[in-house]
Amino acid sequence: MTSRRQSLWMLVAGLLFASMGVCVKLGAERYTAGELAFYRGLVSMLMIWLFARWRGWSLRTPHARQQLQRGISGTIALMLYFHAIATLALPTAVTLNYTSPLWFALILAVLARRLPPAGVMFALVLGFAGIAVLLRPAFSGEQWFGALMGTLSGAMAGVAIYNVRQLGALGEPDWRTVFWFSTICTVAGLPWALSGAMHAIDFHGGLLLFGVGAFGGLAQLAMTRSYSRGRTLLSATLGYSTVVFSSLFGWLIWSDALDALSWLAIGLIAASGLIASNRSKSSAAEPD
Repeated sequence: MTSRRQSLWMLVAGLLFASMGVCVKLGAERYTAGELAFYRGLVSMLMIWLFARWRGWSLRTPHARQQLQRGISGTIALMLYFHAIATLALPTAVTLNYTSPLWFALILAVLARRLPPAGVMFALVLGFAGIAVLLRPAFSGEQWFGALMGTLSGAMAGVAIYNVRQLGALGEPDWRTVFWFSTICTVAGLPWALSGAMHAIDFHGGLLLFGVGAFGGLAQLAMTRSYSRGRTLLSATLGYSTVVFSSLFGWLIWSDALDALSWLAIGLIAASGLIASNRSKSSAAEPD
């Protein structure tokens, strides 16, 4: 399969990530962000472990350091993202998280030991202008903190994307990368979950927690394949489909219809991500 077709897995990831976001937002009414992060990792880890046992695949990795880096960056991004989803409208939280291409471009520029080119700087300014437009309403203190967490989740997700690209270049299988990420997420999420009162799991709550883990794990598999085997620019482009899917879900479930300025802001952020991905690829000689 060509790299262009491999990038199409990001459309699948977009729908699955949006579905996970719905489960997280509904689950936040019953469970803490720590509990959601813990079950997100646990369900995904068990799913992949069972599948690997069935297929006879080894989960032992020859790239433990790189897996640890990817797991830590991804877990931090996930925890920040879950907090943002719990306190903000779903499309807003998702859009802030999807500033990750901007941060990814900056990471490549830093590793190249030179200032970002003018095109990347323009993309960064354009992206943060979009964030400012998107967050123009007067938020309460809790919502502003959620907005900060959402933006920071995008930064850490940019680091995670770089780690995924590294592991893909090393030939690490997608499922193994997602397994170790889920394992680290489970281990890191347990103390956070135990820091508050663990809530009982009834049938409805169990379905939501399973949805968080199952949708999240499958989305990670699709995203990892897209970024590790596909074209970065095309994958980043298709990644913004999560914003569209989430906006649709937000409208259908919570009546979170966005006005014209909000859609303009989302468009600015998406455009800045595309420019940043394109410029960073050409300037940092990133493999296509």
